[in-house]
Amino acid sequence: MLSEVNCRPVLTVNSIVSAKRMLLEEKFDIVIINTPLPDDFGVDFAVDICDKGSMGVMLAVKAENYPQVNAYVSPYGVLTVAKPSASQTIIQSLQLLCSTCERLRRMEQKTASLESKMDEIRKVNRAKCLLIEKNGMTEKEAHRFIEKQAMDSCVTKLFVAEKILENIG
Repeated sequence: MLSEVNCRPVLTVNSIVSAKRMLLEEKFDIVIINTPLPDDFGVDFAVDICDKGSMGVMLAVKAENYPQVNAYVSPYGVLTVAKPSASQTIIQSLQLLCSTCERLRRMEQKTASLESKMDEIRKVNRAKCLLIEKNGMTEKEAHRFIEKQAMDSCVTKLFVAEKILENIG
């Protein structure tokens, strides 16, 4: 079934301890937990995985446990399927999980980009404040100074701001 949703490589472990070790060594897009496992049921492990990153987690539980387990794990983003289930249901669930993971990955990239941009703005603003404080410039003059230095030196405003912070700060 995993080959139908282009899941590769497929690695199998038999315990949560082994799975945790593997997750420390490698990055995975999705994790499928077929409960119960010999060393633990697997519910808390599924929640922990979702809390730590953008991996998709599918938890397969016996049909009689499905309502309680799903109510507990779904707020954390764990996809729960009852077993036994038709193979088409599993395939569709995996496709949904993969799509969701890809969407999460794109959102994380946007977040990282925004955080980087905010860090740049903070540093440039700190550099402007230093220029205003130490060199008596106006805010407009400090802004123009940083922009001109960046253009004249073919470097970013962030680079100029960092140099100002090093030299004046």
